[in-house]
Formats: sequence, structure tokens, C-alpha cells
Amino acid sequence: MLGGPDSGKGRWRAPLLAAVGFVLAWAVPRYQLISPYYELILMYIGINIMLTVSLNLVNGYMGEFAVGHAGFMAVGAYVASVLTVRAFSWELGPYLFPLALLAAGAGAGLVALLVAVPSFRTRGDYLAIVTLALNMIVKSVIENIEAVGGPRGFLGMNRLTTLPWVYVWVVITLWTIRNLVYSIYGRGVLAVREDEVAAELVGVNTRHVKVQAFIMSAFFAGVAGGLYAHLLQFIHPRNFDIIKSTEILVMVYLGGIGSLMGSVLGASIFTVLLEALRFLGVWRMVLAPLLLVLLMVLRPTGIMGLREFRGFVPADELARWRRLAPAPAGPARGGGSGAAGN
Repeated sequence: MLGGPDSGKGRWRAPLLAAVGFVLAWAVPRYQLISPYYELILMYIGINIMLTVSLNLVNGYMGEFAVGHAGFMAVGAYVASVLTVRAFSWELGPYLFPLALLAAGAGAGLVALLVAVPSFRTRGDYLAIVTLALNMIVKSVIENIEAVGGPRGFLGMNRLTTLPWVYVWVVITLWTIRNLVYSIYGRGVLAVREDEVAAELVGVNTRHVKVQAFIMSAFFAGVAGGLYAHLLQFIHPRNFDIIKSTEILVMVYLGGIGSLMGSVLGASIFTVLLEALRFLGVWRMVLAPLLLVLLMVLRPTGIMGLREFRGFVPADELARWRRLAPAPAGPARGGGSGAAGN
């Protein structure tokens, strides 16, 4: 429940808002409430929110530093595309699209498992090196597989990604990671960020926690890749290079680490900003690495760093915060009362 703990109405607030949002997401393309261009921007924002929230689970909540998120996005994009183009019939494609997205997430999660098992045997910045190498390896492997177009790219997908589908997956991503973070298991993820040695001493299986969180992060990146592929209807290995990974990093650190609302804000602001600066041509791509450097120097925690919008916090967690909050000191009653008057 996302509502307040003091009212029974609070437990219905989040489902009601989610339902209203879905109706709007369905009505926008159905009745052409906005232009197709703005609808496209909304879908890009939704996909970027999924990428940002999923990476924030690793870089923000768990305190690790992964830099190759576009590699998992690429795996998901190609898995979903191959399924809808070559495995599913043209007529059944729209109905089996959710299955293709789940397969995209599973494929990215499997790759993440292969990376996480050796990477989390050690501590330090090795994950950044491994994920950077993974991003380059995935791109190079795809470029050398002629069955998926190689360096020419892959096409033939129907435009199965719609605003309602993007909205549904954004809600699923936010709901899943929010519930994970505020669960008992999520406490282990946060403990790893604060002090991994201390977390092990109190019984947290840190390696197990890190591997599972990393796989979940990759799963949603893979689903986002599947949505992205069926929105563009053409994918190329260059769509998922280190520049794309840098953009996702910028969105995470712009919005703020360890914050769901920060991820939403970071993805929205950065996507709109890139579109607004499209007139600069290739020079706008200088913005992402430059903004990342400025953020790391001037505001490393971002806009909402380590803070959360109360609407994303479960009711029982809000109640616990209120119980632990210090009571406000009342005004002094009479000059002779209290310790000083004895």
C-alpha cells in the first residue's frame, strides 16, 4: 500500500491512481489526445524510467557500480525481436508480445547470472570493469552474428510497443523494485551498501543478495530493450554501445541514487532535454558525459539522492518512521519545574 497508514482509504489510493493512469495511457492513442510525436516521447520516457530504476537497484540501493546496462538492454532487444519475427506468426505476434518481453528479460537475466557469479567473488570496483567489458562483448558478438543481421542491424518487427504497454511495464518495474527494497530481503541489499563486512557479520548472505539483485536489474533492462526494439522497429548494435550505458548512468545520478522518484525525475528530465537539444545534432551527445562529470563533482547524490517521495513508501514503513521520529520538545511550564529548578 502506498497511502497513509492512518486511513483505510490509503490502501486503495495506489491501485486507483494506477488504474486512472492506465485509462489515460489507453485513451491517448485511442482518441489521439496528443500528437504522435509527444506520444513517442512519452514512450521513450517510460522505457528510460525502466532502465533507470533497474540500474538504480544496483548502483543506488546496493552501492555497487555497474556501467554496462546497455548490454542487457541489447540482449533483451534481440531476443524479443527474433521471437516476434521468426518464432511467432504475424497474426499471433500482438498476442504473444508479452511472452516475448518475458523471454527478453529472462535472456538478459541469464547473461547477468553468468557475469555475477564470478564478479561478486571479490569486492571493489571489479563489477564496473566486468560490466563495461560485457557491454563491449555483447555489441561485438551481435555484430558478428549474421543470423540477426550482424553489423547491418535487424528489422522486420511490427510496432507492438504502445503507450499502454509501456505504462504497464513501468508500473510493474516500480512496484516490484519498491516492494523488494522495503522487504526484509531488501534490508540486506541496503546493508551491503552501508557496510558489506558488517552485513555479513549479522548474517546477511551478501553474495547471494548481490547476485539476485543484479539479475533482477538485468531482467527489467531486457524487458526495456524488447519494448525499445518494437518501438523503433529496427535495432543496430550501435544502439547499445557505451554511449547508451553512459546515458543511463546520467539518468540515475541526475535523479538521485537510492530513490525511485529520483529515477522517474532523472529519466524524464534527461529524455526531454535530449529532445529539446536535438537541433545541436551530434553535439548534443557531448551533453551526457559532460553532465555525468558535473554531477559526480557537484552533486554526487543527485536531485533526490537517498530520499524518497512518500507516495512510494509502504504504509507500514511510514508508520515505523513516525514511531522512531523524536517527539518535539514542548514549551517549558513554569520556572521551577524541570531539572534546572531542583
